[in-house]
Amino acid sequence: MTATLPDGRPIPLMTGAERPMLESWLAFHRATLEAKCAGLDDAQVRRAAAEPSALTLLGLVQHLAEVERNWFQRVFGLDVPTVYDSEDGYAIVPERGMEEALAVWRGEIERGQAHCAGLEPDDLGRIPDGPMAGAEVSLRWVLIHMVEEYARHNGHADILRESIDGTTGA
Repeated sequence: MTATLPDGRPIPLMTGAERPMLESWLAFHRATLEAKCAGLDDAQVRRAAAEPSALTLLGLVQHLAEVERNWFQRVFGLDVPTVYDSEDGYAIVPERGMEEALAVWRGEIERGQAHCAGLEPDDLGRIPDGPMAGAEVSLRWVLIHMVEEYARHNGHADILRESIDGTTGA
């Protein structure tokens, strides 16, 4: 059983094997992002915090769905297209709200976990495109990168949420 914080987020493992520890930190950061998006209306999740940035909580969730698909599916051999019309996922359309974006994001997490379940930390994938196209990366590298990716974007989410309704923490 996973221990949780009072707000329900899982407490990352503090001892144990490498992969479960990295995965527990990733679960913690995913839950933190979800907490930052909770309880807001459609207009609030579309609000940018600081000009000239157009960054929004909705755009962050969409972006992280793209990131999940890229690093856990495309890098490890699945030929799947981008999730959204823009490669980075930040573009917002009127007909897609937060509930749909969260459902897509959760689906990408589940598909990536299922696809990588049998891999070992030293197993290799290949970056399919972008400035590092063709470079080999280990599952270990991807897990570390994803913890860093979420930690960075959760900092953005902190600022966005505080600017929306004053909520801080988590």
